[in-house]
Amino acid sequence: MIDIRRAAPLDARDMAALLSDIVATGGSTAMTDPVSQTDMLAWMEGDPRSIWHIAEDAVGDILGFQFIEPHRDHGATVGQIGTFAKAGKSGLGIGSKLFEATKEAARVAGYRWINAEIRADNAGGLIFYQSRGFEDWGRIKGYVMANGQVVDKVLKRYDL
Repeated sequence: MIDIRRAAPLDARDMAALLSDIVATGGSTAMTDPVSQTDMLAWMEGDPRSIWHIAEDAVGDILGFQFIEPHRDHGATVGQIGTFAKAGKSGLGIGSKLFEATKEAARVAGYRWINAEIRADNAGGLIFYQSRGFEDWGRIKGYVMANGQVVDKVLKRYDL
């Protein structure tokens, strides 16, 4: 069983741990440094229009989370999305259920479209967003991550 709910400040510790595990594994996010509870809380509270959802199992363990926030370059009606699922838990419908909640909340909040930036070498991420109805609209070539690694990013768009 997977329950979806809005993330709260008390979830920041577990969300940071989940994301830090993903960062440590590498290959699916452009983030390169571990995330602390304080970092996560600051990110969650960084913009009043950001929307955060978590997926949890029957005992309340966090299986994943998703956020949308105003895109830094495209304005207040374009949301930047990010999705993170606990290692070993992909393919269970976590991302799909999170996206249904995020999509509805984004519409209510006045977003017109959602932008996803996925590392070109992240096959699972590309498949996930494509299967949700996102369409390719651009590419960032030679994105330099904080650790110096260079990757391309595929830009995908979902019209609300």
